[in-house]
Amino acid sequence: MRDGAFRGRRALVTGGSSGIGRALAFALARAGAHVGIVARRTEALEETTAALRAAAPASAVTHAVADVADPEQAGRAVAACATALGGLDLLVNNAGIAVARRFEDTPLEVYRELVDVNFLGAVHMTRASLGHLGPGANILNVSSLAGALAVFGYAAYAPSKFALTGFSEVLRQELRPRGITVSVLLPPDTDTPQLAEENRDKPAETRALAGTVPVLAPETVADAALAGLVRGRAWIVPGWRARGVLFAARHCPGLVRWSVDREIARARRGAG
Repeated sequence: MRDGAFRGRRALVTGGSSGIGRALAFALARAGAHVGIVARRTEALEETTAALRAAAPASAVTHAVADVADPEQAGRAVAACATALGGLDLLVNNAGIAVARRFEDTPLEVYRELVDVNFLGAVHMTRASLGHLGPGANILNVSSLAGALAVFGYAAYAPSKFALTGFSEVLRQELRPRGITVSVLLPPDTDTPQLAEENRDKPAETRALAGTVPVLAPETVADAALAGLVRGRAWIVPGWRARGVLFAARHCPGLVRWSVDREIARARRGAG
């Protein structure tokens, strides 16, 4: 379906050393793209860069260490990767963190951190990249199913992803006249190290609600993302169950609220 669609294109992926970002970087490199990855941990970046070069020797691969929450670091990373790759055709804003706690158990600094990384990180990278993106370029913002559907326990996480989803729609409208397409990826829970970390503190109610949609492999999410880009989708939702839940939430909100409240009540009874 996407044979040749990404060959020779120059892609920059944030959060590219782990999880969905890593899977996207591999999918792009194997599809013939030249790939730059950005993350905070040098060791993980170097390991992923080496693995990408081994998996796709015909693709140019580079990396830059940066915290996307810092606009100066984001700018330097974009400049370094764009120089190494000879320009940019695709920006993937994937860097993000998740926290699943009840509202009253979530410190204020967590709200600030999630907004800084999940939302403003994408703002910083996009601002720094626009000068390198021309007609035919793409921006893919990795939000979450929780960026379109509120979930118990995500009082800090969901708003940061809702903001990214809204930002993506505004960008889509503003950049379309310049020939730049913008898509937002809304995956459900995905089997990544971040999900494992998030599960350590996840409330029982959140676990119950998450269990209504199967956990996806990061490679499945990456394949869905690239297929959605090829089709020019504005919203890309991997997995038919996730698409069904989102459809129901948009068209039958009262029914979904009733179902959600029932699952929360069951989880509370089960927790004693």
